[in-house]
Amino acid sequence: MTLTSQQMTLLEYLNYDDGTDTLYELVNGELVIMPPESELNRRIAMFLLVCFLQQGIPAYRLTQKTELVVSGSRATTRLPDLMVLSEELATALEGANRSTVMMDMPPPELVVEVVSPGKKGIDRDYRYKRSEYAARGIAEYWIVDPIEGRVTVLEWVEGLYEERVFQGNEPIVSPMLPNLDLTCERVMNAGG
Repeated sequence: MTLTSQQMTLLEYLNYDDGTDTLYELVNGELVIMPPESELNRRIAMFLLVCFLQQGIPAYRLTQKTELVVSGSRATTRLPDLMVLSEELATALEGANRSTVMMDMPPPELVVEVVSPGKKGIDRDYRYKRSEYAARGIAEYWIVDPIEGRVTVLEWVEGLYEERVFQGNEPIVSPMLPNLDLTCERVMNAGG
């Protein structure tokens, strides 16, 4: 839900405080309220975080609810469900008073979005974020879709994302995590 039709700059957004714990994204200069995550989406993100830890990614390089500034027609930030940071990015965020990956910082190595129900959630994760994350040069982008029961892994190859879709008991192939032993079904069953 868009909070106001008044356009904000990135600096105005970064300084915005309404005194609540409400999460927002800035989408083309408009402040958009982020609804609370469903329990299933939250569990899937936590399950993947644990899986990534088991793959040897250090905890300080895994983050949730860290803002990511992306390019758009106007200022835009996103709140991915899970990100894997590079060493350089983790160092750049160290000691920051706000967990925000700015445009002058390196991109995360991997971003995971768990699709929320409804057309807006589907369009946001499959269309808008795909192009925003591509423009940001993010090497790997996962779209975890509990509605369709599939995981889409997008790999950045020569300026474009190449897409692979995984369903059922098919092993998920991740260029960043070559030893990953995970199926789409296990991800979808993370909720219970």
